[in-house]
Amino acid sequence: MVRATAMALHTTSGRASLGLSLALATAALWATLPVALAYALEALDPYTLTWFRFLVAFVLFGAWVVARGGVRRYRALDRRGWGLLSIAAVMLTCNYVGYLLGLHRTTPANSQLLIQLAPFLMAMGGILVFGERFTRAQWIGSAVLLLGLGLFFRDQLGQVAADPARYLEGSAFIAFAAVTWAVYALCQKQLLRVLTAAEVLAFIFGFATLALLPTADLAALGRVEPSYWIAIGYAALNTLAAYGCFAEALAHVEASRVSAMLALNPLMTLGVVTTAHAVLPLVFPESHVAWLGVIGALVTVAGSMVVNLGGKKRPA
Repeated sequence: MVRATAMALHTTSGRASLGLSLALATAALWATLPVALAYALEALDPYTLTWFRFLVAFVLFGAWVVARGGVRRYRALDRRGWGLLSIAAVMLTCNYVGYLLGLHRTTPANSQLLIQLAPFLMAMGGILVFGERFTRAQWIGSAVLLLGLGLFFRDQLGQVAADPARYLEGSAFIAFAAVTWAVYALCQKQLLRVLTAAEVLAFIFGFATLALLPTADLAALGRVEPSYWIAIGYAALNTLAAYGCFAEALAHVEASRVSAMLALNPLMTLGVVTTAHAVLPLVFPESHVAWLGVIGALVTVAGSMVVNLGGKKRPA
């Protein structure tokens, strides 16, 4: 019975190659997303842009769930299952809004490196919730990750000396987004015992669409110039593809290994930002990252990889 087994701990399918490929695809999709979002924010405010992304994702995911007959699965959820699903929905909604508010005040490269706290926190939560422990190597990796974030943070403060308060405010929003994302991810992993990835995400996106509707400026959508619709449309479809890949990755491989693949995100983003500026310098601004920041980014990624892959996990 679904009710009897709903809250047993989630176990992976064992298809590691598929899971890691999906995690790498997620990282690549998220690496390009901040560039598109930064451009789209020139035309829409963060709340309206987030609402539109959720609306598109909800329509597509919802149609898929209805077509597959997945609506009946929601009726099988017990009270605790609905509680987890509700928490996941609130946390991912807060993550989307918090990230955009932070991106609006900083840069794509800075946002993607600071959001690296999210998979780090997810890994720690996975260790605590799903019966793993930190090895000595993982504790060392944690220290390395925090050192890298500190180096990058110091570099970026020097780059934005004209308005450090705005940078600090944006960084605080990104940190908030990282915490809420980690909570969402752990809830989602547990929910995969009783719902498919599409069913979880359809509910979350529907909840977020309704929750953010009062904050959205619908009239602004009608004033958007055609050139911005490319970025807005890509951001909306990116939501669908990235979270679909991410949710399926969690079904096939451990949370810690998914996090390790997502650790590549900042370096991918730096490459995307540099390439975008080189191709369209008038559209995409240059990312001001000095050598100290580059070193910090490399150290952060190395630390995150060690945290997530550092040694054999022992059952708690």
